[in-house]
Amino acid sequence: MDSLRIVEQWPVTTAAAVVVRRDGSIAGSHGPQQHPFRLASVTKPLSAYAALVAVEEGALELDDPAGPEGSTVRHLLAHTSGLAFDEHKAMAAPGTRRLYSNAGFDVLAEVVAKATGMPFPQYAAEAVFTPLGMTGTWLDATSKSPAGAGGVSTAADLARFAAELQAPRVLHPETLAEATRVAFPGLNGVLPGYGHQKPNDWGLGFDIRDHKSPHWTGLTSSPATFGHFGQSGTFLWVDPEAGAACVTLTDRDFGPWAAEVWTPFTDAVLEELREH
Repeated sequence: MDSLRIVEQWPVTTAAAVVVRRDGSIAGSHGPQQHPFRLASVTKPLSAYAALVAVEEGALELDDPAGPEGSTVRHLLAHTSGLAFDEHKAMAAPGTRRLYSNAGFDVLAEVVAKATGMPFPQYAAEAVFTPLGMTGTWLDATSKSPAGAGGVSTAADLARFAAELQAPRVLHPETLAEATRVAFPGLNGVLPGYGHQKPNDWGLGFDIRDHKSPHWTGLTSSPATFGHFGQSGTFLWVDPEAGAACVTLTDRDFGPWAAEVWTPFTDAVLEELREH
């Protein structure tokens, strides 16, 4: 895809991009597909997926208590537990605000580890990475927030995950459909890097595009688009209406440069998909 060559103009040293069609085929790729990148918060969809596998296996349930009093596994996944961004401190009652929280994913990992009897990084590998053939992906157990921001992966591996998000085989399709629908609709909150959103729609581990403005996806991205971006200069989106997903990984932390280039890049990718 010619549109992927746009990344050559970005102010980064190393970047890799890949577009994956709904049938799992690669529409185009650019850059080193096997190069390991820090994922930062693109880790969260991977961790959420592992937690949802644990739910399907019966190790826990979405409405099991977890986190602050009144909070559940579902609240943690949807950033509505009330926990602060980076500390285990309740800032709001569960279900009342969308407070984006690494701490919530730390608690989630602890809950899954206790329920499954194995460390969360090991469980994520066995439940998600290995079945999908993601041999270059792991959660760094030494990071401050392994489940929230400690992932390392490659474009090739995340292409496999992007294919799974469009035609699931690790999860039941109904489970994925629930995870990519708005959980606790109508809640306002801050989308990191993009400011207050009213509402700040979120699924279970996935940022949902809806009508957020500004946003890190394209101006022409469908409202059903879901995914995540990371402060390490990474993103993964799935646009069901376009029938495709895009993974882009860089070695430069998110900043104004990313906010300026990501949206026109996505629009260019979507336009090329429509033309073909």
